[in-house]
Amino acid sequence: MDGTIGEIRMFGGTFAPAGWMLCQGQQLSLSDYQALYTIIGTTYGGDGQTSFLLPNISSRSVVGAGQGTGLSNYILGQVSGTEGVTLLQSQLPAHTHTPTIQTETVTPAATVTLSGTNTGGNGTTPAGSLYGTDNNLPLYATPGSATPVAMAANAVTINSFAGPLPTVTVGVAGSSLPHNNIQPYTAVNFIICVLGIYPSRN
Repeated sequence: MDGTIGEIRMFGGTFAPAGWMLCQGQQLSLSDYQALYTIIGTTYGGDGQTSFLLPNISSRSVVGAGQGTGLSNYILGQVSGTEGVTLLQSQLPAHTHTPTIQTETVTPAATVTLSGTNTGGNGTTPAGSLYGTDNNLPLYATPGSATPVAMAANAVTINSFAGPLPTVTVGVAGSSLPHNNIQPYTAVNFIICVLGIYPSRN
């Protein structure tokens, strides 16, 4: 199959025709393929003294070298990209997670201290109960059907309050696994002409 040395074609076969090789990064002897070396040199690897490498297009997409308008610049032989990508937190859109709130059914408990005295104040003495004073003001209320007596603000002290606090849990989502980063594809072979017509420069 005639070709120009250094030319790369897509080929649907499972082998490379005579004068061609698969583009799989093979190392070639410079002395055996001098013409090809003068065209591609060590663009795709090799020491440039005794050997050089063919381009390796196995499991890779091909992009045109150079820089299109508003696009990135790609140098001939440049290799980049990855098949799988793990997104970072900074790359995710802003979002929220729904919290789960769990409340306890245990009844809260407290210690209550009631200040009282059996010394009469300046009000009606409650029957069968204590009657306290605070600056001569009633402290304690009457029980049963008796007339209520107001209590002063500091008559009752509540401390040591202990109640269960609700538990708020935000569930963890995701496994930090990479996602596939390649477009739909069909695999074919790429071949390069190693023996053929030497290209002339304009």
